[in-house]
Amino acid sequence: MLPSMYSGISGLRANQQKLNVIGNNIANSSTTAYKTQSMNFQDMISQNLSDPSAPSTSIGGVNGKQSGLGVQVAGISTDFTTGSMGTTNRNLDFAIDGTGYFVVGTGKLGETSDDTGISIDEDNNILGGGDNEVENTIEAHYSRDGSFYLDTQGNLINQNGYRVMGYLVTDENNTSTITYLQNDTEDTFQNAVQFVDANGTVTSVTDKLVPLSIPNYITKDDQLVKVKSFSVGKDGIITAQLTDSTTAVLGQIAMVSFQNEGGLVKEGGNLYTTSSNSGQPIVMSGKGAENDNSAGYGKITQGFLEMSNVDLAQQFTDMIVATRAFQANGKMITNGDTILEDLINLKR
Repeated sequence: MLPSMYSGISGLRANQQKLNVIGNNIANSSTTAYKTQSMNFQDMISQNLSDPSAPSTSIGGVNGKQSGLGVQVAGISTDFTTGSMGTTNRNLDFAIDGTGYFVVGTGKLGETSDDTGISIDEDNNILGGGDNEVENTIEAHYSRDGSFYLDTQGNLINQNGYRVMGYLVTDENNTSTITYLQNDTEDTFQNAVQFVDANGTVTSVTDKLVPLSIPNYITKDDQLVKVKSFSVGKDGIITAQLTDSTTAVLGQIAMVSFQNEGGLVKEGGNLYTTSSNSGQPIVMSGKGAENDNSAGYGKITQGFLEMSNVDLAQQFTDMIVATRAFQANGKMITNGDTILEDLINLKR
């Protein structure tokens, strides 16, 4: 068989995979916070027809002769640049303008936030580890999609039902705690959140992340006070306006970053998980933390969603190039078949 036919086959396979990547980009051109992927090629091993020789006193050096044997996929990379911000005017939609990922989790809740959450190594700002190992740990996932909702118990969740993670907060008098409902599902029963005065000196409890909640009522001085409205600041602080004209802080939405974003594993549903090459999640410092690293993270913008960063003009251009390359490799196989037919016909 002709080596050119095998080279053509490898070209068909590689360009088919590139078309798959382009098709996925185009299909996700409207997906919230989707990141464009691109594929790189590399040549396969080459066959040595003759070896190179060094120059001598009587003759100059001669280069070797190599014939390539096709192409293969070198890698598929992801463009993690921030997409454009789309206005939604919905108070539970959030976009991260810059570096960072929301932390969402699944897993069994404890009775309160005291025995629930994901511990933090405060010395290194690493999610997981540290001295505060809680019994009911939550499995963490990461997302740039900030389209959140509230369930009937007041849990802040994403579209897949994963709980949004963040910091508890404290002032001079109280530290917020959240009592999670396990079985009650009626609208009249919701999680209980302890009142923390927004007008005091508010700091975050930075030893762990817990599932956040925005219930209809706040526990204040052993009384239930109704939440009239809420807002989220650029630093992720959730502030609630109460019907008694006071303001409470409910918590702080957490963000993480990674040494190598390209090493993250896509799960589907706009979610990522870590891999051995992504590095551990580095948590953004909570409000009032001593070793504050929040300057390296983006700002949370309420009422916006990050749009896909797919450039359709670039994708259509890449599609044309990949399609023509696919056709050319198919033509190479056809030409190889014609040559073999001519060789067989020489016998006649």
